[in-house]
Amino acid sequence: MCGLAGEFRRDGSRADVSAVERMAATMSDRGPDDSGVWSQGPTALGHRRLKIIDLSAASGQPIVDAAAGLTGVFNGCIYNYRELRAELQAKGHRFFSSGDSEVVIKAYAEWGLDFVDHLIGMFAVAISERDTGRLVLARDRLGIKPLYLAESPGVVRFASTLPALLAGGGIDTTIDRVALAHYLSFHSIVPPPRTILAGVTKLPPATVRVYEADGSTHERVYWDPSFGRDAERAGWSERDWQDALLDSLTTAVRRRMVADVPVGVLLSGGLDSSLVVALLAGEGQARSGLATFSIGFDAVGGREGDEFVYSDLVAKTFGTDHHQIRVPTGDLLPPLEAAVAAMSEPMVSHDCVAFWLLSQEVARHVKVVQSGQGADEILGGYHWYPPLAGVDREQALETYAKAFFDRDAAGLARVLNPAWLAEGDPAREFVAAHLGRAGAQTAVDAGLRIDTQVMLTDDPVKRVDNMTMAHGLEARVPFLDHEFVELAASCPPELKLAQGGKGVLKEIGRRVLPHEVIDRPKGYFPVPGLTHLEGKLLDRVRDALTAPEARRRDLFRADYVDALLADPNAELTPLNGNKLWQLGLLEMWLQSHGID
Repeated sequence: MCGLAGEFRRDGSRADVSAVERMAATMSDRGPDDSGVWSQGPTALGHRRLKIIDLSAASGQPIVDAAAGLTGVFNGCIYNYRELRAELQAKGHRFFSSGDSEVVIKAYAEWGLDFVDHLIGMFAVAISERDTGRLVLARDRLGIKPLYLAESPGVVRFASTLPALLAGGGIDTTIDRVALAHYLSFHSIVPPPRTILAGVTKLPPATVRVYEADGSTHERVYWDPSFGRDAERAGWSERDWQDALLDSLTTAVRRRMVADVPVGVLLSGGLDSSLVVALLAGEGQARSGLATFSIGFDAVGGREGDEFVYSDLVAKTFGTDHHQIRVPTGDLLPPLEAAVAAMSEPMVSHDCVAFWLLSQEVARHVKVVQSGQGADEILGGYHWYPPLAGVDREQALETYAKAFFDRDAAGLARVLNPAWLAEGDPAREFVAAHLGRAGAQTAVDAGLRIDTQVMLTDDPVKRVDNMTMAHGLEARVPFLDHEFVELAASCPPELKLAQGGKGVLKEIGRRVLPHEVIDRPKGYFPVPGLTHLEGKLLDRVRDALTAPEARRRDLFRADYVDALLADPNAELTPLNGNKLWQLGLLEMWLQSHGID
């Protein structure tokens, strides 16, 4: 788990090594253990390393394989790297390190652009070919690892974070109107390739992109699972599905213990993270001192701020080395500022602050954790899935939009000044196209697919990556093991929606968890001080929306902002998000990153 950066010139000039060094330097938090820069002609690569696998200097990056004529940088973890290493050795490849980074390069040498099909894990990678001048970029199937790009006619720059690209200079920081419409409508999600800035894009998940020396570009999407029923599993009973999913999840959890350092667990006390702990205990990890970590906040406005009763129960049941972290409400402003600074893109979820604080403490104890993110999107845990079960595919858009969208086109016109309005209704048009394309059997399948492939990547997954890596902490998400996702996608929707959502997972949980963890109201990662704006936090939002930079930008209608500030907790999104916070967070992010 690291940070990578690079430049590829397409105008005949040499790469700007100093720009790559500046970009890499901004990611010292993602890779505090080592750094490196390499250049040759039009290409330069930079890297910051967090030592997790092969702690020796042999796995330092950029990795140069002179025999194969390849140089690469890699961010992530390949969980099957040992098996791939043995396979590649049998094919005649010789290794100079014992880590997973070199395995990625050797896999490319052996299989070319199909190398990604052999990788099980999370990754973003850039590989330069010496003899052809080609540059290859790739991102993992679920987009767990980020890869941002800034392209102009003569140059392509890329990095693990958007702020790294800003440090390289020359970025068009104009607000992208279409992205702004997505942010304010699609619950703050900006689907790839766009970001909130016109001059920065992101490589979509499950994509390999090739930049040829002659200036041409081509790419392929290498993974797009079917969200429909598999004929070979047509005769499966509910128990068969439970057994298969439990076996696949156990494999996913076991895979994510691969490391040369201890691995802990972020334990919220909910079903998902508790199940990860239970499965690790079943693998014997608790006996070796499995560390678990939970966080809680003071109650505000009648909303509870912790779930310690459940996380403590799970920790006691499985005998973990448990750490309970309580954060007083008065301490929220400094971590809020730090969390905003750590965001590669604006993210409104108050979970960001919780994860930033939790990661700060966890990083004092371990360098790697497993987390329960993704189960709700993969196995139907959210409240907007059951309504989809009652409609056909043609009605899916209206049902999904009613539950998930913050605003329609008319709502945007009430928020944005006319100069910032995009044509049409970009979020609605995007979601309609995604829900309507082939490969999803029912409306529920279509809803699960867009949340798995879009919402999950550009909200919960991005949030966890940004906040954990701000402290040099690697987060692994077993529910996003691509083989588990493929199996779950083919599971009948009624099994997923049973028992108020995630029914099939709850039945799995009954085999190994205390019933109190399962038969309880659904919880979230609560930070009441951010959902109920008051005091210093409200003042901070007001300052951001009335700052000179905000006035010059003039994104929002003054009458709308004034009305929200007059009654800051009155207007909520369908998902109970604070609409004032949504606007204020965007301005805070822009100002934090020096965008005027």
